[in-house]
Amino acid sequence: QVQLVESGGGLVQPGGSLRLSCAASRSIYRMGWFRQAPGKQRELVARVTRGGMTNYAGSVKGRFTISRDNAKNTVYLQMNSLKPEDTAVYYCNADSDWPPGNYWGQGTQVTVSS
Repeated sequence: QVQLVESGGGLVQPGGSLRLSCAASRSIYRMGWFRQAPGKQRELVARVTRGGMTNYAGSVKGRFTISRDNAKNTVYLQMNSLKPEDTAVYYCNADSDWPPGNYWGQGTQVTVSS
């Protein structure tokens, strides 16, 4: 089992920045962030492997940066130039290679509004 502890959500004005953090209880192969807006399906925002390979949703490329500290089993999502359409609950996700498993955090609300 893996526990994920998220932090960093909140209310920000359009054009502003926020940084999300997610700490895992042990080393994980791939960690990332998904988001779900009201009435929409959960979607991938960004992921990063233990080796540093990343992938991003097209809608956030150039604005969001995912990184991780393997020593702390923590992943970060730096969100810049935020837009109202970025408003959603953001969920940390952990994808374990051994033992195999996929885990979710409790979610943190990000609201972009003036």
